[in-house]
Amino acid sequence: MMSEQSTSNTFSILAMVLGGLALLVLPIVFGPAAIILGVVAITKKEKLAPIGLTVGILGMVVGMFIGALVGMAALS
Repeated sequence: MMSEQSTSNTFSILAMVLGGLALLVLPIVFGPAAIILGVVAITKKEKLAPIGLTVGILGMVVGMFIGALVGMAALS
């Protein structure tokens, strides 16, 4: 059985883009979408899949943290 790596990185790149968007706007929407696409990329054995998944997770977590800070500053 050969382990075939996908020559396409479509899902990985989409995960990175959505992870970046999650950092800036709507992390609760774009973050999970980026994580799901990162997992799909891993199952398809894409070369950039770990990077896409990492950017998705970090984008969601950091985006939520920044949103919380901005929200607390707006209330005070």
